[in-house]
Amino acid sequence: MTETIFDIKIGYASPKNPIATASMAGITDSIFASRFKNAGMIILGGYNLDQPTNEAARKEVERGRTEFISDKPLEFIKSELEATKGYTTIAVNVRAASIGPFLEAAVLAKGYGAILEINAHCRQPEMVELGAGEALLKDIPRLCEYITEIKKTGVVLSVKTRANVVNDVELAKAIEKAGADIIHIDAMHPQGVDIGVIKRIRNSTKLFIIGNNSITDPESAKEMFSRGADMVSVARAVSINPRIIDQLVFDITSLQTMTGWYNAPKHICGGGDLRALAFCCLPVKPCALHGALKQAGITAEEFMKIKTDFARKTPIEYGEGTCFGSMTWCCKITKPCFLRDSALESIGLSDVEYMTIKKKLSEYILKHKKN
Repeated sequence: MTETIFDIKIGYASPKNPIATASMAGITDSIFASRFKNAGMIILGGYNLDQPTNEAARKEVERGRTEFISDKPLEFIKSELEATKGYTTIAVNVRAASIGPFLEAAVLAKGYGAILEINAHCRQPEMVELGAGEALLKDIPRLCEYITEIKKTGVVLSVKTRANVVNDVELAKAIEKAGADIIHIDAMHPQGVDIGVIKRIRNSTKLFIIGNNSITDPESAKEMFSRGADMVSVARAVSINPRIIDQLVFDITSLQTMTGWYNAPKHICGGGDLRALAFCCLPVKPCALHGALKQAGITAEEFMKIKTDFARKTPIEYGEGTCFGSMTWCCKITKPCFLRDSALESIGLSDVEYMTIKKKLSEYILKHKKN
């Protein structure tokens, strides 16, 4: 079972793998969900929670868009949660013009063990005029007020955002401080996908990150994982290739089985996030490591002590014959290195065990992050 392979936990939610289907208005309902039970998470919606948003949706439909419209939105969402019970981890993406409907939806979602997702992403003018969707990105105090109040219900809470509308790092920090559990980022950019926004937010918060936009194959998913996403979500690509979810689950499960760290970062010198400090060698020459340490607020001396202290009495303390005499300073397992591999073989440490230790090392380093 992929649950035991990945061990992903977000509050009371335990997705069985890091592949999700994203919400698509008028498309992602319980019938749609029944085709993608292999996904680690299915995000239903976007659903409209009140009369103003349902009326706005009707106007959108009149001009040719698809939308979910209901005169009894909570009853409708309850029926959707009933229909998808037992499928996989379920999230419900919702829109409203005021806080009250969000609170009611939160209680309902929690009762079904589902995640609630605030839609701060929709840019349709009818919704934005109500102060819903993307309008929340431009009113961060109100968004944070919503988050704080909704979290009082105990629901696991996600916020769906669109990149490059406001300062994404400041937005993420505010969302985290307000108490949200997940940030679901559409990494949209006028020139294509802004993969860097995932890295910037990973380096700035401890939020669970769902990366979205142009996930069309295993390579695009791995690229987003390597920048710090904990999960990726797929939208329109499922209409083009209905088997893409199965393909992604298979590929990422294989990667996790082989390496033990499916979203291991690229090396710092390859553009990786700060978790990649676990793979850096001693800071003895001018390289990208020094910039990463400055960003983390850690001196070179502190970095050496942090890694050495962690490695002591662990298998990676050893490594005779490697560049610096200890696997503490060795790179990730997917980068070929006969010196590291010989050291691993000599002490009987598997690739997965090595990467599991490196992951713990990355977490230990980031505990010392000052910036």
